[in-house]
Amino acid sequence: MKDKNIPQNTKSKSIKEIKEEINQILEKLESKETDLSESMNDYARLIILNKRIDSFFKDRNKEISKIGKTNEKDFNK
Repeated sequence: MKDKNIPQNTKSKSIKEIKEEINQILEKLESKETDLSESMNDYARLIILNKRIDSFFKDRNKEISKIGKTNEKDFNK
């Protein structure tokens, strides 16, 4: 799932907010009170949240790489 396919309400959440939602879903899935269709919806939501976290880390990785390349150029002058 590409970042553009992630719902806007998920894109606007911080990593901390996403982590809290993931923990709530996991607790719900671990309880025996959920039915199969609800569990499937929760699992789909977990996948979306996971993709958003992955997107966060990819963006940060790009930023760090860019800073590293800039610092390397400055160091080699």
